[in-house]
This record gives sequence, structure tokens and C-alpha cells, in this order.
Amino acid sequence: MDLDALKPGLTGRAELTVGEEHTAPRVGSGLVHVLATPVVINLFEAAALDAMDQYLPAGYQSLGTVLNVRHIAATPVGMRVRAIAEVVKIEGRTVFLKVKAEDEKELIGDGLHERVVVNVEKFSQRVARKLAKL
Repeated sequence: MDLDALKPGLTGRAELTVGEEHTAPRVGSGLVHVLATPVVINLFEAAALDAMDQYLPAGYQSLGTVLNVRHIAATPVGMRVRAIAEVVKIEGRTVFLKVKAEDEKELIGDGLHERVVVNVEKFSQRVARKLAKL
């Protein structure tokens, strides 16, 4: 597997306008109708995929393995949010990224994210074997 196309400095983005379906009560993570932390995490993952996946060899994908983030400011329904992920380091099959999210007013979250690159066919076979053991 050749990951030479993946380089520090690559960036990806993910955006959304906060709707009621993105709020804490709707996803089960709180009572206030603001952007839910699990949705912020999803944005971080989507931005990381945007930064990386186009540079992976055919038949490979990345999987999130570590996410250490802060969600530090509330974002109300109707406000736009943008997440950015930047590749900062690559060690073997593991890719390390910085992530941050901002709404129209301020930084709402940041952190570090790790993803591992896997062969899709081999990974799918491993999952099937695990299921077969049930």
C-alpha cells in the first residue's frame, strides 16, 4: 500500500446549517435546542475524510480510531457551521489530524483525530468472520 500522496498540510472541510435534527434533544445528548456534540464529531470525521480519502489507493479507506475534542460553544438552530481537518503527521497506516469547528460567530470546538488506513476487502472479511462467530 502506497500512502505517498498523503502529506501533512492536506485539509478538508465539512459544513452544515444547524437544523432541528442536529440538536441535542433530537440525538439524545441533552435538552437545549443547540448543535449536539455528536453532530460536531460527525463534522470532524467528515472533514477528515474530505482531507484524506481522495489520496488513498483504490480499495482502501480510512477509519476513525481516536478522537479527542472539545465542544466549547453552543450554536443555535439556523446558524452555519464549518469544520476543518488538517493532516499533521503520518506514521505507517495511521494519520493524525488537527480539527476545528466554527460557527458564524466563533470557534465552537477543536481537537485531535486519528484515522487508520485499511484495505476494504480484508476489513470486510474480518467483520464477516466476527459476525459468523455469533
